[in-house]
Amino acid sequence: MNILEDLKTRIAERQAVIGVIGLGYVGLPLALRFLEVGYPVLGLDVDERKTVQLMAGQSYIRHIPSQPIKQAVQKGRFEAVTDFSRAREADVLILCVPTPLDSHREPDLSYVIASLDEILPHLRLGQMVCLESTTYPGTTEEELRSRIEKAGFSVGRDIFLVYSPEREDPGNPDFRTRTIPKVCGGSTPACLEAGLALYGQVIDQVVPVSSTKAAEAVKLMENIFRSVNIALVNELKVAFMKMDIDIFEVIRAASTKPFGYMPFYPGPGLGGHCIPIDPFYLTWKAREYDVATRFIELAGEINTSMPYFVVQRAADVLNDRHKALKGARILLLGLAYKAGVDDDRESPTYRIMSLLEQKGAQVMYNDPHVPEIRPSREYACYAGRRSSPVSDDYDLIILCTGHAQYKDINLSALNAPLLDTRGFFPDSPGRIYRA
Repeated sequence: MNILEDLKTRIAERQAVIGVIGLGYVGLPLALRFLEVGYPVLGLDVDERKTVQLMAGQSYIRHIPSQPIKQAVQKGRFEAVTDFSRAREADVLILCVPTPLDSHREPDLSYVIASLDEILPHLRLGQMVCLESTTYPGTTEEELRSRIEKAGFSVGRDIFLVYSPEREDPGNPDFRTRTIPKVCGGSTPACLEAGLALYGQVIDQVVPVSSTKAAEAVKLMENIFRSVNIALVNELKVAFMKMDIDIFEVIRAASTKPFGYMPFYPGPGLGGHCIPIDPFYLTWKAREYDVATRFIELAGEINTSMPYFVVQRAADVLNDRHKALKGARILLLGLAYKAGVDDDRESPTYRIMSLLEQKGAQVMYNDPHVPEIRPSREYACYAGRRSSPVSDDYDLIILCTGHAQYKDINLSALNAPLLDTRGFFPDSPGRIYRA
């Protein structure tokens, strides 16, 4: 039996050990899906706190329950470790690590490359390496394949290399890892065959494409589509506000059209690890081909400007009440980037907090899902700050994230005006303002 057929057989019989590198919002749900259908899973992560917590049977992500983790650990089907030399034990190695932007808003592949460099000395014949991290077209071939082949392996014969972009919507109960169609591209036809054999075991619909570059482009197109349309409604929001028109009323009415329209909603800026970042991966790569992606860059500029717009609106609301922004006590409702989750990556609330403090405001936050701010690269100064209660002890309250719990706030008991960036509360002139 040749190497490819042996791997496919191990996958089909669910004897293959699945290695997941990066046990975060993408890697952990994927690991649980493989466990759910009976595969043994080895989790690899550089964060020892995560591996210790997982081996204790505890989830550190709010929308992921602990029980299946605990059961898998107790049955010996799941192990989380920081020792990357154990990559040799896995038949499949799936990279689910961050791909942020650097300080110049250019792609930062350091996590991908560092993870690959950690496992390279431990690769063996017959393994499959899958990259799921969002990146620019060409990354799999230029960065991963070149390194694997430099290590002495023939891709498509000795090692099978696949790109399959993650598609996760944290906190959305309507979609699970199993039910979200999975795009898959291989470095060679044999690689694609291996990738389809793997993902076909755990995903209801696997969508093959012609190359890893095409698969990488699919993920960017999906998120650029959202970024551009969100920028459009953000720009319309500002224009309509000048005309005394409520953008949310307009969206609700426009949504009654059964064709040719899809609702997008404005907000205080973009958050999460995808939409604020992914478009810039393409604009950076496009420059290599002398292509100016002006439309994408303009959308990025509009969305990036939204926290500044919120801060200006805050100053306007306070000014209407004869108060200055400097010295004002302000409470921000919602630190997570979207409702119902504890994921605060790239949350625009951080930028709003920083801008308000630069102007001399005293800023607190409230978030039922983020009781304490965790360390981060960009806003390390906020680590350890704790969620404050909602009370009448503020000059202004700004709704940044529409958590369901905020529906229970008794607005009539608050004297402070509320600035709503999400259209979350019903209109109330003189009490609730839009931003």
